[in-house]
Amino acid sequence: MTEATPPAPTPEVEDPRQSGAAWERLDDQAKYYSRSSATNKRWYTRLKVVQLVGAAAVPVVASVHASPWVTGTLGAIVVVVEGIQQLGQYQANWINYRGTAEALKHEKFLYLSDAGPYHGVGDQKRLLAERTEGLISQENTKWTSGQQQARHQDHGQTGARGQGAG
Repeated sequence: MTEATPPAPTPEVEDPRQSGAAWERLDDQAKYYSRSSATNKRWYTRLKVVQLVGAAAVPVVASVHASPWVTGTLGAIVVVVEGIQQLGQYQANWINYRGTAEALKHEKFLYLSDAGPYHGVGDQKRLLAERTEGLISQENTKWTSGQQQARHQDHGQTGARGQGAG
């Protein structure tokens, strides 16, 4: 009795839609925003945990009559960690990057499914390039606006103190 040989695996045929500059840009940016979102989420979570533990420790340390420098140091750590969070904008970046990553994944799905704006369009790769760059541009605009807003708040607070002192 002879054993039947299993059929040779068929080589995967590359989908021609998954090639070219537009596809590579979409794929690269979707991965970038997903990684960046995860990194910012980790930083935000770590900083918040340190901040919460430090803030919770202040009254405990004070109630056991620890040295004032211990209580003061814990309080200072809480303030510094909050400052780092504000400077890095980790929460806002996490949320914005996640939104952009999801929008790019959605775009990829529509494109590969020949659905939505891609259905019946002659030059789908051109449309993919335009829509991908539109999503990236929107995120860049949000990021720039957030940075300017943070700078404005910093200057506004400094300016208000400076004006009150004069």
